[in-house]
Amino acid sequence: MPTFPAGLRWSLRSTALLATTALGIGAVFYALPESGTTTDGDPSQAGPAAIRVDQVGYAVGEAKQAFVMGTEAGLSRAGYRLVDEHGTTVATGQVGSRTGTWNSKYPDVHTVDLSAVDVPGSYRLELTGTASGSSPKFRIAPAKDLLTPLIEDNVRFFQVQRDGADLLPDVMRRRPSHLADRQATVYATPHYNEDGTQLLDTKLTPVGGPIDVSGGWSDAGDFLKFTHTTAYSTADLLLALRTAPHAAGLTDEAKQGLAWLDRMWDGKTSTLYAQVGIGAGNDDIRTDHDVWRLPEADDKLNVAPGDPNYLIKNRPVFRANEPGAPISPNLAGRVAAVFALAAQNSAKSDPAAAKSWLNKAAAVYAKANTKPGDELITAFPHNFYPEDSWQDDMEFGATEMSLAAKTLGDGRAAGWQQQAGHWAKQYIDSDTKGTLGVADVSALAHADLLTALTADSGSGTDSVTPADLQGDLRRQLDDGVNRAAKDPFRAGAVYTDFDSVPHTFGLVATAQLYGKATGDHRYDAFGAQQRGWALGANSWGSTFMIGAGEVYPHCPEHQLANLGGSLDGTGEILRGAVVNGPNAAEKLAELNTFPTMKRCSSNPGTAWTDFDGAKARFLDDAGAWQTVEPSVDFTSTAMLAFALSQN
Repeated sequence: MPTFPAGLRWSLRSTALLATTALGIGAVFYALPESGTTTDGDPSQAGPAAIRVDQVGYAVGEAKQAFVMGTEAGLSRAGYRLVDEHGTTVATGQVGSRTGTWNSKYPDVHTVDLSAVDVPGSYRLELTGTASGSSPKFRIAPAKDLLTPLIEDNVRFFQVQRDGADLLPDVMRRRPSHLADRQATVYATPHYNEDGTQLLDTKLTPVGGPIDVSGGWSDAGDFLKFTHTTAYSTADLLLALRTAPHAAGLTDEAKQGLAWLDRMWDGKTSTLYAQVGIGAGNDDIRTDHDVWRLPEADDKLNVAPGDPNYLIKNRPVFRANEPGAPISPNLAGRVAAVFALAAQNSAKSDPAAAKSWLNKAAAVYAKANTKPGDELITAFPHNFYPEDSWQDDMEFGATEMSLAAKTLGDGRAAGWQQQAGHWAKQYIDSDTKGTLGVADVSALAHADLLTALTADSGSGTDSVTPADLQGDLRRQLDDGVNRAAKDPFRAGAVYTDFDSVPHTFGLVATAQLYGKATGDHRYDAFGAQQRGWALGANSWGSTFMIGAGEVYPHCPEHQLANLGGSLDGTGEILRGAVVNGPNAAEKLAELNTFPTMKRCSSNPGTAWTDFDGAKARFLDDAGAWQTVEPSVDFTSTAMLAFALSQN
């Protein structure tokens, strides 16, 4: 469990007190320095005030915005000073304009614009005059210096998530896990009730195997493995390598995801496997989500067929298609894109391997079912990762295959580019458009297709023009800009939806993709603002990436982090993991509990509810999967955003 940062005050409550809480015996609390939330110097005019900054910091040359929350009486005439690490005041000014209302305790929110400060260093922001308070420290530095450590922390989270035998024992004391995946049985597609909460089959039907599906990454706080999320995350890692090849460990981790996806594609039978493990069962079949344990514990189970725990050790594999049959186009498109990106990356160093990757991409892509039914295949049950769009995945696959073919001098390049244009147009004309995240890769596809068309002197395809692609990228960003304009903290994502933080990082990445592909940098400031929100400039004053800044989640809903450390602060933190972030308050009515879960909860010196607003809530508790469960796709989206923001 977590190592707490220096300067935090600890208090292990007495057994009697803990017994009266909903958290149970053994809960852990921590408090921030009192300067983080202070009372105004003139109580007759103002109540509590708090400063919210990007706790990682701001890049030299970019817009730099902080927020102050309190009462209008205290903030309307307050000033500020920026203090460096030596205690020297380097800038002063008045607190800026009011951006809106938040909650009853902090009814008013104002800005502080620090954009004029570009001298690298470590700083704190302090309030003066009619309000008082001090922010967490933050840096101003060149973007590469500021963001490369974050990328490397993201890589570390992927190292923690590794499954199988190829682990790094010095990373959170990992041990080989799920070695039975080397000889896995393939089962017929399971059947679920309408909301995906209960398996309807009393037993699963074997249809093939054994096959080797070992390795890869555990998807989230659990130990399931999905082609859908792994393909998305691996694509992000391979794209991040374009601008951050210097980030330690990034190349090896991209290879980890790529090697597992290669195992999930059987070229001989044209079969794509979709999932390893089962996450929702019934009284006859216990699943990954029924037990809170370390991953290596599964290999030690002594079970026989018919035992309810049999499929926890001997994890089932499910297919995306019958051998040789068409494949759900969302999976076919994104897996083809990953194999094509691998071809691009190895085109110069190993042309033979690159051609092999490109041919695999073409084979998967050719099996796409471009007339799918009502439900795309993502996971079993589908509710784990609902997705409606698929034309974006096909555009992504065709675009990356075309780029790889151009690099290799392959004659199929022009045809694939035309297909990419066709699918881009189909996506733009659809009613399932979204923004960058695990369920929508259109921004990745549009940006690379737009770059390719621009390199061809701005020509279009038979179906889509550069202007069309630019317009849809602007649509995605403008949606965020319009939401941000109405939010006191200028958040572009929806607080009350799942995945608010990864959607925010998706907007950051899209702003950078748009600027690089078009030369139009109108969204750069918006992107920096969104990165700041996810890294501390939000009402809760927490970053949503573990280990980033002074205040971050310490109690993730993650089995290995929870059981692999300790509650006395001596365990390793799950550094680099990105969590969901705030969610609808109503979704936090119930928390996960397991007899073996180490109870852990943290707060910033006062209840998180003091900072809740807009019907949204954030809670740092080991049972709060709704807010603090990390995942590979959350983290890869952030990593890509950091990589693209470096230059």
